[in-house]
Amino acid sequence: MTDLNPIDDTTDDYRRFEAKLVAHDRDATHAVTADIGDTAARKLVTELIDDGVVTPVPGQRVFVHEPSGTAFDSSTQLAVFHRGWTAARDADEVGE
Repeated sequence: MTDLNPIDDTTDDYRRFEAKLVAHDRDATHAVTADIGDTAARKLVTELIDDGVVTPVPGQRVFVHEPSGTAFDSSTQLAVFHRGWTAARDADEVGE
């Protein structure tokens, strides 16, 4: 029987490589929602208002996300929420 040389043993390298690939795959399947700036958030909210997905409440500086019924006082919060809501809805459709 041949003794394994600890210098030639690459088991730990393979395990680290495999763990890195699994983490990469996991990251690729999740939508990124937290990396939106103020300008991009305002643009998205404007598009959502134009599409009828969001209703601004005049005089109160509040936006209502119609599909969920959730109200927001920040365009950034609304944009992040909508991205997450859309990603969850899309994931449910794929899972069916």
